Amino acid sequence: MLSTSARLLRLLALLQSRREWPGAELCERLEVEPRTLRRDITRLRELGYAIEASSGPGGGYRFGPGASMPLLLLDDDEALAVTVALRVAVTGVARLEQTAMRVLMKIEQLLPRRLRRRLSALQAATVSLERGGELVDAAWLTRLASACRDHVEASFHYQDLRGRASLRVVEPAGLAHTGRRWYLVAWDRGREDWRTFRVDRVRSRPALGQRFEPRAPPGGLASYVSENISTAPYPAQLRVELAGAAARVAERIPPWVGVVEPIDEARCSLSIGAPTPEALISLLVLADVDFELVEPRSLAPTLRRVGERLLAAARAAARDDAGPRRA
Repeated sequence: MLSTSARLLRLLALLQSRREWPGAELCERLEVEPRTLRRDITRLRELGYAIEASSGPGGGYRFGPGASMPLLLLDDDEALAVTVALRVAVTGVARLEQTAMRVLMKIEQLLPRRLRRRLSALQAATVSLERGGELVDAAWLTRLASACRDHVEASFHYQDLRGRASLRVVEPAGLAHTGRRWYLVAWDRGREDWRTFRVDRVRSRPALGQRFEPRAPPGGLASYVSENISTAPYPAQLRVELAGAAARVAERIPPWVGVVEPIDEARCSLSIGAPTPEALISLLVLADVDFELVEPRSLAPTLRRVGERLLAAARAAARDDAGPRRA
């Protein structure tokens, strides 16, 4: 028979492991009578855990939303996952780094020795590269996320690529994170069209307004963001047909670089944009598959010139490899 403290911890772990537990099953797992289970549930509620109960033959218990954050019980893999995620998930968000470090210190102090060794090995073998660029205000990002969730309009001052600022009133649809930047997809009431906003260019605290009837961007949120940050903003654009499955090509071309669409099981199309035609061609090399230019055909001379330059470099390297070697 477990002690009361041990039984309460075991009950917490069970309640956190799935959405709802029938009372009879909890009694069986804990090897207690229903009366004892009810007393334990009462004790946990007194400690601040919001535990909801449902009556009837199939009645049971589950966690509900509480007024505070009570203790969470994590297994080894979950503790490591939280620790690693805290180190990498705050990329590009201002003022979250110090908060994340405070949480990390609390977790690492409680980690058993075996987990500390695993975490130390991971930290010793990894390095983080500086991201650069402007950071996103955490409070503003959270406010925009709330507007997306609650379907309420948001207004803010926004600075475009040329440095011009304007007041925008939008109906937020969703947020997207590419690993480098945060983007807000929203219906712009002033432009009467969909727009993608870089959150790091929002220059005032978003003000929330009235509710609106939600609508979806063309092609869905992910597809719309990919197209509008990889192709639409750039003066040079192209579309090619690739001799490769879409899933394979997508592994080499991130969504913020280009839009990959399947044609059939063995072919796909790729649409990309870049500041210059030469930059477009360099992005094509990343796909590492044969391709055919679809449009614009005016890019063919540039493609030929770059191809001849690469071929000349390859021939020169082959001659050097075939030449006599010095002892």
